[in-house]
Amino acid sequence: MLTIKQTLTSFAIVAAFAAAGAQAATEIYVTNSTNVSEANPEGAVKISDGTCVQTGSWTAEAAKSVKGCQGYVAPVAPKAVVAPVVPAPVKTTKTFELKADYLFDFNKSTLKPAGKDALDALFTEVQAMDPKDGTATVVGYTDRIGSDKYNMVLSEKRANTVRDYLLSKGAPADKVTAIGKGKADPVTGDTCQQKNRAKLIECLAPDRRVVVEITGTQVVVK
Repeated sequence: MLTIKQTLTSFAIVAAFAAAGAQAATEIYVTNSTNVSEANPEGAVKISDGTCVQTGSWTAEAAKSVKGCQGYVAPVAPKAVVAPVVPAPVKTTKTFELKADYLFDFNKSTLKPAGKDALDALFTEVQAMDPKDGTATVVGYTDRIGSDKYNMVLSEKRANTVRDYLLSKGAPADKVTAIGKGKADPVTGDTCQQKNRAKLIECLAPDRRVVVEITGTQVVVK
């Protein structure tokens, strides 16, 4: 049976032999290329309880990086960087229909005070929408009373009056277009057949209108 002294001597011989075959990859543990494995990639020499044999340069900090030995700290895998989802711009269109009788006196194209109030409210709402690359189309319509030529001119004047007012509020001139369509596209159809002129004018009121269509793009955040 080996004495304690003999055992220590034998261990020292084994350690010295292992050190002779040590790899440069690890200096804080005695290594031997024959010990290299997936669990012990450095080839560290271990005693019976699995403890790696330390060298004189061993430090707890350095040991953290040596897989298979005491003190090893497995690296934390970096978290995957998820690219932020940038919402695509969505084309938006909103239409405002204003009663011409509210904006103008009958057969006129000058804005009434109430008409200015209505356009102020419309402009505020459009500003809140904040459409990117927004454009506005102002379309004037009349009723069927009068000639086609007269109504076309009146509808154009009313559309331009509304456009000019929006420009005075700060709308960009190159983004607002005015169009007159005269008596085209009547809302009332053939429903108004009154013989009395005053009654007919009253019945045709829905046809007299100014439509403002706003188009642009907005980023919709879900």
